[in-house]
This record gives sequence, C-alpha cells and structure tokens, in this order.
Amino acid sequence: MNRSVWTALALTTGSVLAFAGFAWPLLASAVPADAQRAAPFVAVALVPAAIAAVALALDREMHSAKAVALLGVLAAIGAGIRIAGAGVGGLEAVFIVLILAGRAYGARFGFLLGLLTIAVSSLLWGGFGPWTPFQMFACAWVAAGAGLLPRIRPRVRTDGAADATSARSALAAVKRAGRLEIVMLAGYGIVASYLFGLIMNLWFWPFAVGAGTDISYEAGAPLGTNLASFALYSLLSSTLTWDTVRAVTTVVGLAALGPALLAALRRAKLPAAR
Repeated sequence: MNRSVWTALALTTGSVLAFAGFAWPLLASAVPADAQRAAPFVAVALVPAAIAAVALALDREMHSAKAVALLGVLAAIGAGIRIAGAGVGGLEAVFIVLILAGRAYGARFGFLLGLLTIAVSSLLWGGFGPWTPFQMFACAWVAAGAGLLPRIRPRVRTDGAADATSARSALAAVKRAGRLEIVMLAGYGIVASYLFGLIMNLWFWPFAVGAGTDISYEAGAPLGTNLASFALYSLLSSTLTWDTVRAVTTVVGLAALGPALLAALRRAKLPAAR
C-alpha cells in the first residue's frame, strides 16, 4: 500500500471513529441499556486515540522542512487569534486562517493545521478539557473541507486578438476567478460555522440539559425524537447566537482579507499540497 493510499485510509478511519464519538447520543439507542451509560466515556476516550492515529499517519506527508515550518507558523498564528478572541461569544476569527490555509495547501495540510491550532491554543491558554479533542477534530474538518472544494479556473477567451488584448483578457479572467473563489469560500464559511456549532453541541447535549424537557436527550427514544430535541436545543443555545456571530465574522474576514492572504499563502508553494 503506497503512502497516499495509507494516508487517505488513516484519515478516513480516524474521522469516522471521531464522528462516532461526536454522535454517541444518536448511536447509543442501538445498544443495550448498560452500554448506554458507558457510551459517553467511550466517546471521550475514543477521540484522542483517533487523533493520535491520524496525526502519526499524516506526519509522513510533511516530509519537507518548509512544510513543517509553515505548519508550525500557521498553527501559532491560529492559536494566537483563538486566544485573543477567547471569551467573546462566537468571534471565531481562527476560521479565516483555517479555511484559507486549507484552500491554499490542500485537505491533508488543513486537517493537521486544525488539529495543531486547537492543541497549541489549549496548551497556552490552559483550556484543556474533555471538549478539546472534539474541537480539534471539528476544526480539522473545517480546514480540510476548504481544501476539498472544487477548483475555479479562469476562463480566457481565445479569439485571435492582439497580444495586449489577450493579456488584458487573461488578467480579467484571473480576477473574476479570484472573486468567485472568495465568494465560494465565504459561502463555505457560513455552512462550516453552523455545522461546527451543531456538531460541537451534539456530544455534550445529554449532559447540558436535564431530563424531562422538550429538548432533553432520551436514551432509547426513536432517532427522530432525539433529533428533533437536539435541533431545538441547538437552535436555542447556539444557532441563533454564537453560530451566527461566527458566520458573520468569518464572511467579513474572508471578504476583507481573503484575496491578499490567499495570494500570499500560495506564493509559498508546498510539494505536499494537493
């Protein structure tokens, strides 16, 4: 099995295991009652193990000193931004760095950057807790997703015009493609902001709400019942507030800084970028 196939397999396996850790409230109803009580502890133990497996596998892709140095610099920048915004509800400016870096250097680089950014910021800020591995994977998926978005290539008309006219046409096509790319990234930032809030709510939702309410988790209840309760809980607790502020912050940051930062990142070409 070659390196690329092994890396893709490790990334997929680790992400599936981590998602199972996030989604335990929806999966626990399929197991016996005794196992339901153990599910939260299994989930918390599973996610760090998945992180270690994925990080070890993906480290083989970071085979150049330039890639390692750039990963370290961007992780430090992202960690600093995250710490600076700590305590300000929903202002996740770190998403701007993750999305642009994932877009510039590919999904695998973005995945590692998401993991390391949360790890470094949690270490420096003293914010380690049972939520940390979940944040690491969620941010890794945000950055990796930007690298998986479709490429936008400039469409240059070739009608036999003069060289100067052709050059202007090519330049205009590149600018249009650049604007479309930023619009696409901004749209992705909105979706990622809300999905991040949803998935981060999911794993601790049963702990956050007591029993007997319309938004409580009910072990053994039909999947549709728990999904409806979870949707209402998320809507009231984060979707209308934290997640919306996060989405607005991400869109404004990408619109204002995206073109210049994306161009700067792409000038530092990496052999491992996909």
